Amino acid sequence: MTGKITISGSKNSALPILAASILSEASLRIANVPHLNDVTTMIELLGTIGLDVTVEENMTLDVSTRGILNLRAPYEFVKTMRASFLVLGPLLALHGHAEVSLPGGCAIGPRPVDQHLKGLAPWVLTFK
Repeated sequence: MTGKITISGSKNSALPILAASILSEASLRIANVPHLNDVTTMIELLGTIGLDVTVEENMTLDVSTRGILNLRAPYEFVKTMRASFLVLGPLLALHGHAEVSLPGGCAIGPRPVDQHLKGLAPWVLTFK
């Protein structure tokens, strides 16, 4: 059997990739990103932190870092999207400091972030 299929982009892949783009000194091109509210929110959040994200045809994104300007993820984004918490690790890795509220945005209800925090264990963290 032979053939070709097109696989649509996945929110659960795109959001961590976008958050990880904080770590890149080079410009990035990310293709096949789904056109979803959470993706738009993450793009806006990255813009407040200091990344330039240009959306091109077919949801291909060009991402470049102009310099991290803000180590605080605005609550207006964090409260609407659980994946906003993913920016915490890259910001800590680069700057040793970040402020990210516990995320909202889950229709299921509150979900723990303990596994994320365990991954950050090498840093001395202060939670407020």
